[in-house]
Amino acid sequence: MPFTFRTDEESRRGTAARTRWAAAAAALGTVVAGLGLRAVAAGEVAKYGGDALYTVLVLTLVVLAAPRATPLAAAGTALAVSWAVEFLQLSEVPSELSRRSVLARLVLGSTFNPPDLLWYAVGAAAGWLAHTALLRATGAVVSAG
Repeated sequence: MPFTFRTDEESRRGTAARTRWAAAAAALGTVVAGLGLRAVAAGEVAKYGGDALYTVLVLTLVVLAAPRATPLAAAGTALAVSWAVEFLQLSEVPSELSRRSVLARLVLGSTFNPPDLLWYAVGAAAGWLAHTALLRATGAVVSAG
């Protein structure tokens, strides 16, 4: 078997592909966790746990789209998106769309709830910790950001 060398670009593409697969698996796992939480819990546990998982899901989608994003950048982006969606609920757009579509209701919600902002931050922090731990466990370089 001939000896071949991978270029830095080929290595980066391979790492990006593995990261995308891991992010896709994490996204699927997060959806399953959210559905499982709804199946076994009710009330505030289900609601606020779902809020945290919503942000974790957004983080996994950020990593899927940008596999070289640092854990801090991915978590910050996920938190910003989650908060933007929550503040959008101060308008009538999400509630109107939610009345017409189950998907819109799942993605956008319908009613602004200030405690949700805290639970989105909890999800971003948990996602940041998990992303950082995964990178360290795989020997990837984790920058300060």
